[in-house]
Amino acid sequence: MASNKILVIDDTTVVRVKVREMLPPGNFEVLEAKDGLEGLNFILQEKLSLIMLDFLLPKMSGWEVFQKVQAHPELRKIPLVIMSGRKEEVTEKITEPFEYFEFLGKPFDQKQLISAIKLAMTKAKQPRPELISVAAEITVKNGTNATSGVTNGTVAAPSIVNTAMPTAASNATPSAGGVSDTEINALNEKIVKMQAEIDGLKKQLTQVVTFIKQKIK
Repeated sequence: MASNKILVIDDTTVVRVKVREMLPPGNFEVLEAKDGLEGLNFILQEKLSLIMLDFLLPKMSGWEVFQKVQAHPELRKIPLVIMSGRKEEVTEKITEPFEYFEFLGKPFDQKQLISAIKLAMTKAKQPRPELISVAAEITVKNGTNATSGVTNGTVAAPSIVNTAMPTAASNATPSAGGVSDTEINALNEKIVKMQAEIDGLKKQLTQVVTFIKQKIK
């Protein structure tokens, strides 16, 4: 039985077959998904060693799948290769440099595929900032929500509950705290975007400091 599972999420059969054929023989199993929703279900259910994700997909886009994965502290540790025929489609959503995943442009050959996988494996091991910690508690008192506010001078972050992705039927169902899964998912997506903005600001600050140092010299 294969000890490593590689998931290829792409709506084009040719690409999925191409990846399977290009991978060197080894002790692994290749799983295929033809749309983002099917791919996300595999990600949630299987223990994966690598995800290869097309950026433009039916039912759920690669960008949406990426956000779901990044919002989950364990799933975002899985090595990831994002594929696209147009790199600008990716950079419009995710700024370079790609620190925690590797980009693979289409079309690609076997050498490029293997190189992308190796780089993705390396990048996945890099230390990453933790997701915003859970600092808020939501309680129900007399039918109204009371939210903890500022602690030690720091504004409390929204609580991240139910990291598993809800089904369509559960989206409108309120959770025990009186907050629906849809609202929780919206908060998770906002947190992912906030983290991306913070990372971008850090990069800009580093560039400014480097520039100043050069001028001082």
